Amino acid sequence: MRVTAILCAIALVWAVQVPQAAGEEDPLTLSADAAAVIDVESGRLLYEKDAYKQMRIASLTKIMTAIVAIENSDLQEKVKVGPQAVGVEGSSIYLKQGEEIPLESLLYGLMLRSGNDAAVAIAEHVGGSLEGFVLMMNEKAEYLGLEQTHFENPHGLDAPEHYSSAADVARLTAYALHNPDFKKIVSTPVKTVPWPGEEWHRKWYNKNKMLRLYPGADGVKTGYTKMSKRTLVSSATRKGRQLVSVTLAAPDDWNDSMHLLEYGFTQFERVSLLNKGDEVTDISGSGDPGWSAAAEDGFAYPLKEEERNRIRVEPLLTLPASAISGEGVRVGTARIYVDEKQVGSVPLISRLKQEKTGSLFHSWLQVVSHMMGREW
Repeated sequence: MRVTAILCAIALVWAVQVPQAAGEEDPLTLSADAAAVIDVESGRLLYEKDAYKQMRIASLTKIMTAIVAIENSDLQEKVKVGPQAVGVEGSSIYLKQGEEIPLESLLYGLMLRSGNDAAVAIAEHVGGSLEGFVLMMNEKAEYLGLEQTHFENPHGLDAPEHYSSAADVARLTAYALHNPDFKKIVSTPVKTVPWPGEEWHRKWYNKNKMLRLYPGADGVKTGYTKMSKRTLVSSATRKGRQLVSVTLAAPDDWNDSMHLLEYGFTQFERVSLLNKGDEVTDISGSGDPGWSAAAEDGFAYPLKEEERNRIRVEPLLTLPASAISGEGVRVGTARIYVDEKQVGSVPLISRLKQEKTGSLFHSWLQVVSHMMGREW
């Protein structure tokens, strides 16, 4: 028997809804013109409000500036400050021409104090020129699939073709937070930096008040121009889950961000949908030892309470039982769906089929009972 009747009839009926269906009442009242919440590990958008609208994002731009610099340079490199980086409009860390500052120090000045001069100095060093670095920013946006995003500069001062969306900024930030250097910088409340040629160190306080206002807050970036108005990206971690909220054109951004993060933490729970070693389907052939396809890795996903009994897992086998030489051979993939949207996949490997207590039926019951909070 290739696939058990139970798996065909029951286990392949898993499904999950998307964040907010069209016409569904908005569960939050926000001041922001656009907003989004994303689960960092899975990349699932948990909340959207006009999240795909192209808008000005001000200094949220520096999230891309920082991650491009971190990924393409050594943080201990010395950056020589050029004339274009001196006296840049807006927020500044007051660089002087000819200073040689470690890239890491400039990144702290960029993300904690939002230094536009730091952005220019970093861009010229990493990209060879402002234009070269902006090209790198746009290439990264394309690589990440940020379809509503285009950059004209590394600092976020208003420009006609400089824009993004709440959803794109959320996805960019979730990506950046997987980098330990980026994560460390944006979570730092205060940084003391030795300054070359000066007797006194510089001490920078993070402009992000969320680090003090919201328990568990650990990032990320504030922004403002007259045209963009107030923009904010906040992150927080609770019980091992990290979420990111984005608000654009938000007069009450601090409260908006706290409401968004609280919504994400209270309305969604990270649920294990497959555990490493779970048997997904039977692939036994006549005369073989009795093989099954088991999950090579685990898979967890944030779900609302009402979504837990509506998940779908589809095994796709690519290797027949006759070609299996032993345990641990890749035999296919388990595709995991949220409603009709695929949200993940797990490689399947061969293993000797277990007896009754470890049968496919029992394995599936274990998954369902875990989701429903019951023991079998």
